[in-house]
Amino acid sequence: IFFDDVRVPAENIIGDPGLGFTYQMLQFQEERLACAALCLSPLEKCIQGTAEYTGQRMAFGKPLLANQVIQHKLAELQTELEMLRSALYRATDLYIQGNDVTQLASMIKFKSGKLCRLIPDACLQYWGGMGFTNEVLISRLYRDMRLQSIGGGADEVMLGIIAKTMGIVPTKKKQK
Repeated sequence: IFFDDVRVPAENIIGDPGLGFTYQMLQFQEERLACAALCLSPLEKCIQGTAEYTGQRMAFGKPLLANQVIQHKLAELQTELEMLRSALYRATDLYIQGNDVTQLASMIKFKSGKLCRLIPDACLQYWGGMGFTNEVLISRLYRDMRLQSIGGGADEVMLGIIAKTMGIVPTKKKQK
C-alpha cells in the first residue's frame, strides 16, 4: 500500500507531521519492558509443567525428577527467571520515576529473548518425544517463545544499544 500525495485533513493529524518514527521510538522502552513481562508466565509454566511431568514420568523404576541433574537444571532455570523478574521490576520502577531506562530495558529484553530460547529448550529435553506432540504445552512454547528474540527489537539490536550506552562503540572520525 502506498500513500503518495494523500491529503489528510488537519483535524485527523496525530502529532507533528514527519515525527511518526520519533513518536514510535519514544515508546520503545515501554514495549521492551512489556515484552519481557509477557514472557514471565509462559516461562514459569514451562518450568512448572516440566517439574510436574518429570515427577510423574517413570524411568528405571523411579520418577525422572528423582534425578538430581533434573532437579538442579530446573532450579537453575527458575533462578534465571527470577533474576529476569527482579530486573524487570527494577527497570519498571525506575521508568515510572521518570528515569531513562534505555540500557536496562534493552538488557532485559535481550535476556528475556535468551531465556525464551533456553528454558523451553532445556525443559523440552526432559519430555523426550512427548515434548514434540501437540497434546502438551511445552511443544507450543518451544516454538512460539522463539519470537521473543526477534519481536520488539532483535537480540542483535539490543546488544548494539547496550554497547552504545556503555560507550564502547568506536566512533567514526570525521574526515577533513
